[in-house]
Amino acid sequence: MSVTPRVVRFDSWVNAAFDERLRSEPDIELQVHAMPGSPEQTHQLLAQAHVFHVSAAKDEIPSHVFVTDTLLAACPSLLCASSYGAGFDPIDVQACTRAGVAVVNQSGGNAVSVAEHTLGLMLSVSHRIAESDRRLRRERGFSREALTGTEMAGKTIGLVGLGNIGRRVAALAKAFGLNVLAFDPLLSTDEIRSRGAEPSSLESLLERSDYVSLHCPRDASTRGMIDARAFARMKPGAVFISTARGGIHDEAALGQAIASGHLAGAGLDVWDQEPPPLDHPLLSCDTVVATFHTAGVTHEARRNMASISADQIVRLLHGERPPRLINPEVWPRYLERFEAILRRPA
Repeated sequence: MSVTPRVVRFDSWVNAAFDERLRSEPDIELQVHAMPGSPEQTHQLLAQAHVFHVSAAKDEIPSHVFVTDTLLAACPSLLCASSYGAGFDPIDVQACTRAGVAVVNQSGGNAVSVAEHTLGLMLSVSHRIAESDRRLRRERGFSREALTGTEMAGKTIGLVGLGNIGRRVAALAKAFGLNVLAFDPLLSTDEIRSRGAEPSSLESLLERSDYVSLHCPRDASTRGMIDARAFARMKPGAVFISTARGGIHDEAALGQAIASGHLAGAGLDVWDQEPPPLDHPLLSCDTVVATFHTAGVTHEARRNMASISADQIVRLLHGERPPRLINPEVWPRYLERFEAILRRPA
């Protein structure tokens, strides 16, 4: 290789396995910089980068490090935008495709952790665990019957999305004695059944499920998908769960559905704004269990994500197609740019 590939990341938290893996490669250079304070500084630090490894947490990094048309124009050597996460909210995928830049994520790396968290939210809402904990710490004089819960066994869970995480939730749900429905327009009915669920339309799933749990990406087809009409279609007394992405469900409509008594509660790990403001109406609902996008934040998941992302970058910088390519249509153009940028005489 005539030019040494350069991977750049800023100093938002990344498991040490990422740096260790890349620094073990003699023909790859890793640069770690302090988070830049301006677009100009960002462009300067990334001007010679071939891979930009960026946090997937859009609310934890400044917008001037988002991968946009503007950033891409200032970084002519960039070959890949790599998201440190299953999501890729800070990356404009269409802009990258136009520029011939591959976009990769780490889908599946935190699937076990997110699936476990999903069941934890379901258990907490159904058995009123968080509600009981809060009341026990601040009150006396209430009865145990005031915190009567509901068993999950024998109920039905509807999974919107049956990918890496959804299929693991399906397996865990069956262990708890739940019936499993799934809506996933990307999978055939036979594939859905092979992943442990009964195929369903979204409308039927909403009407039949005691728990509705989101496991789909946020994109143009899913943004705002679970709106007031969707919540109204759900069974009275049902529970809504999301460990997917904020913006797929309408938070105001969810609050109204809970306040009216139509829904029994919700378990939410994701928000339009993260963290949500302290005065967010859903945080005042006793039957809402709220977490801070921590479903995939475990020691095991973070190390797994770091290892997967580093391995994928190494593969990509050796001209191999990465397994988690978000924009596959870019690949022929990527290979052309790869040869022109990295194989050119030094």
